Amino acid sequence: MDIKLIRQATLVLQYADKKFLIDPMLADKGAYPPLGPGIGFPDAPRQDQNNPLVGLPTPIESIIQDIDAVIVTHTHPDHWDDVAKEVLPKEIKIFSQNDEDASEIRIAGFKDVEVLKEDTVFEGIQLSKTKGEHGRGEILKVLGIVSGVVFKHANEKTLYIAGDTVWNKYVQEAIETHAPEIIVVNGGDNQFLEGGSIVMGKDDIYEVHKAAPNAKIISVHMEAVNHWTLSREELKSFVNEKGISSNVLVPDDGEAYSF
Repeated sequence: MDIKLIRQATLVLQYADKKFLIDPMLADKGAYPPLGPGIGFPDAPRQDQNNPLVGLPTPIESIIQDIDAVIVTHTHPDHWDDVAKEVLPKEIKIFSQNDEDASEIRIAGFKDVEVLKEDTVFEGIQLSKTKGEHGRGEILKVLGIVSGVVFKHANEKTLYIAGDTVWNKYVQEAIETHAPEIIVVNGGDNQFLEGGSIVMGKDDIYEVHKAAPNAKIISVHMEAVNHWTLSREELKSFVNEKGISSNVLVPDDGEAYSF
């Protein structure tokens, strides 16, 4: 497999000869207002900075070229944005986490939308939806349902994309059930001014490592939208201190790995 981080949680994945686009946020730098009260969220850091905070590392045309399917883990605007809705072909295959998200995607004009199950098969690739929790406590009522997905194929390593979740029993169950060799976590420790972490921070990522000590963990969703609190440099320092820098990879935007 080849996994390329575009920006934020947007990935291009080559897996078993198929090309997937994950959680596309494709707008130019500064195209959207900051996440916060103006668009239905609590107050957040960097409310004076528009999103995305950084530009795309490569042209949109090259990102969406020859995509076989799109996976939208949930429809927050930093995972499924207006530009993605505009530029993706309306006939493209899209997988969503539930009927509510599927309906929203269809309203945007997409014709081939399928809800992921625990045993979905696409072109010989098993896709298994996993559960997550977009934070802890009261903030979950604001942020709603999220998901991840596990990819399996006889010719590939098992890949678990955890999505917008903190460490919790669902992540542990996914690791125990699927034994992934590659795990992608959203690791920017994003937070609003109250309510705590809504994706993984350093300690969450360390828990993932302890649950899957032989897996390669790739931390994405970093430094791209206004409410991040964990920088790449801080995470790199942390994993060096823990002696797990060979297990936890922290890519720059545009960086790719092959497994």
